[in-house]
Amino acid sequence: RLEAKYSDKRHPDEVKFAKTIKDDLSRRDFTINALALGIKGAKKEIIDPFFGQKDLKNKIIKTVGNPEERFSEDALRMMRAVRFATTLGFQIEENTAKAIKKNSIWLKAISQERIRDEFLKIIMADNAANGVELLRELGLLKYIVPELEEGYGVGQNKHHIYDCYWHSIKALEYSAKKKLNMQVRLASLLHDVAKPRVKAGDGKDSTFYNHEVVGAKMTFEILNRLKFSKKDVEKVTKLVRYHLFYYNVDEVGESSVRRLMRNVGKDSMEELLQVRHADRIGSGVPKAEPYKLRHLKYIIDKVSQDPLSVKMLKVSGNDVINVLKIEPGPRVGQILDVLLGYVLDDPKKNEKEILEEEIEELGKLEDKKLKSLAEKSKEDKVEIENKTDQMTKKKYWVK
Repeated sequence: RLEAKYSDKRHPDEVKFAKTIKDDLSRRDFTINALALGIKGAKKEIIDPFFGQKDLKNKIIKTVGNPEERFSEDALRMMRAVRFATTLGFQIEENTAKAIKKNSIWLKAISQERIRDEFLKIIMADNAANGVELLRELGLLKYIVPELEEGYGVGQNKHHIYDCYWHSIKALEYSAKKKLNMQVRLASLLHDVAKPRVKAGDGKDSTFYNHEVVGAKMTFEILNRLKFSKKDVEKVTKLVRYHLFYYNVDEVGESSVRRLMRNVGKDSMEELLQVRHADRIGSGVPKAEPYKLRHLKYIIDKVSQDPLSVKMLKVSGNDVINVLKIEPGPRVGQILDVLLGYVLDDPKKNEKEILEEEIEELGKLEDKKLKSLAEKSKEDKVEIENKTDQMTKKKYWVK
């Protein structure tokens, strides 16, 4: 088909059927996409009027004909050029790049949903960091995530070797290298987005107080503007909000870790640590996971495990009282402690009918014997907890 003028930089004002294959291919975006296969009987030939095969060989992204005309037909093609260059490892031809720089404002005519989809394809590429930088170089980033550009040239303090913008790019680079998921990549890119707005002072002692709080609000606005799903918005916003969590061995207790897990969500803790790893590498340090982060992973694992408690049992104190027809008292707790010992030895015994039979037998014991069994069960429980803790420490190489 042939298309007339594109007044809205997206939809043709008029569509006509093309008379030749060359006419049809002439409306394609890039030469590497303007190829066709001609078939005449048993004979096949590649139809390549715009030398797309040559550009494929030379790894060049080049528009078909006049680049300004092609981009005026659909301004999203400018982002697509960056996406192809990023995912394929190609270079954008000089005149094509100049046309993008000159007309980048045309991207404002494109829906946020389409922009989001192209942006995500760049973010999820192995070479994502270079892709975002190419968006900035060509003047497109300011129409996608202008907040990121605010950090360009904004220096940081003694804890960083890169400015705010390049720190974010390096964090994304690490996330892509590790093939982390989309939410972690977005959080890595946006975790310090608020720093330019909250910066106080200059040089090695400059500060960025509350940048994680302000950054979470900015992230929420950015992702909603780009029409991300509610689930993605909430997850990435939380990762940005809590990426600056504080942890030092022997300084932060288990209760603080539990609180962090409640805020972020148990299922998101691994992703939060991944964002911290990206943040560290983006700061210029050589090691993503120092000892204290390994120790934190140990504590997270430890507090995530179900406690060894009588609450695990399929019976309660009321069941003991009802089966034995006794008043509440020490014997009830002692019987539950003994039952827990049985279940820890053999989890299959944790069935109500089986435990009620055991309750009847334990109810026949004298106080002294029952008390002795209960104490032995408590000692066994502590030993199991200690063994579990040692195994967890060994898993994370901590003391």
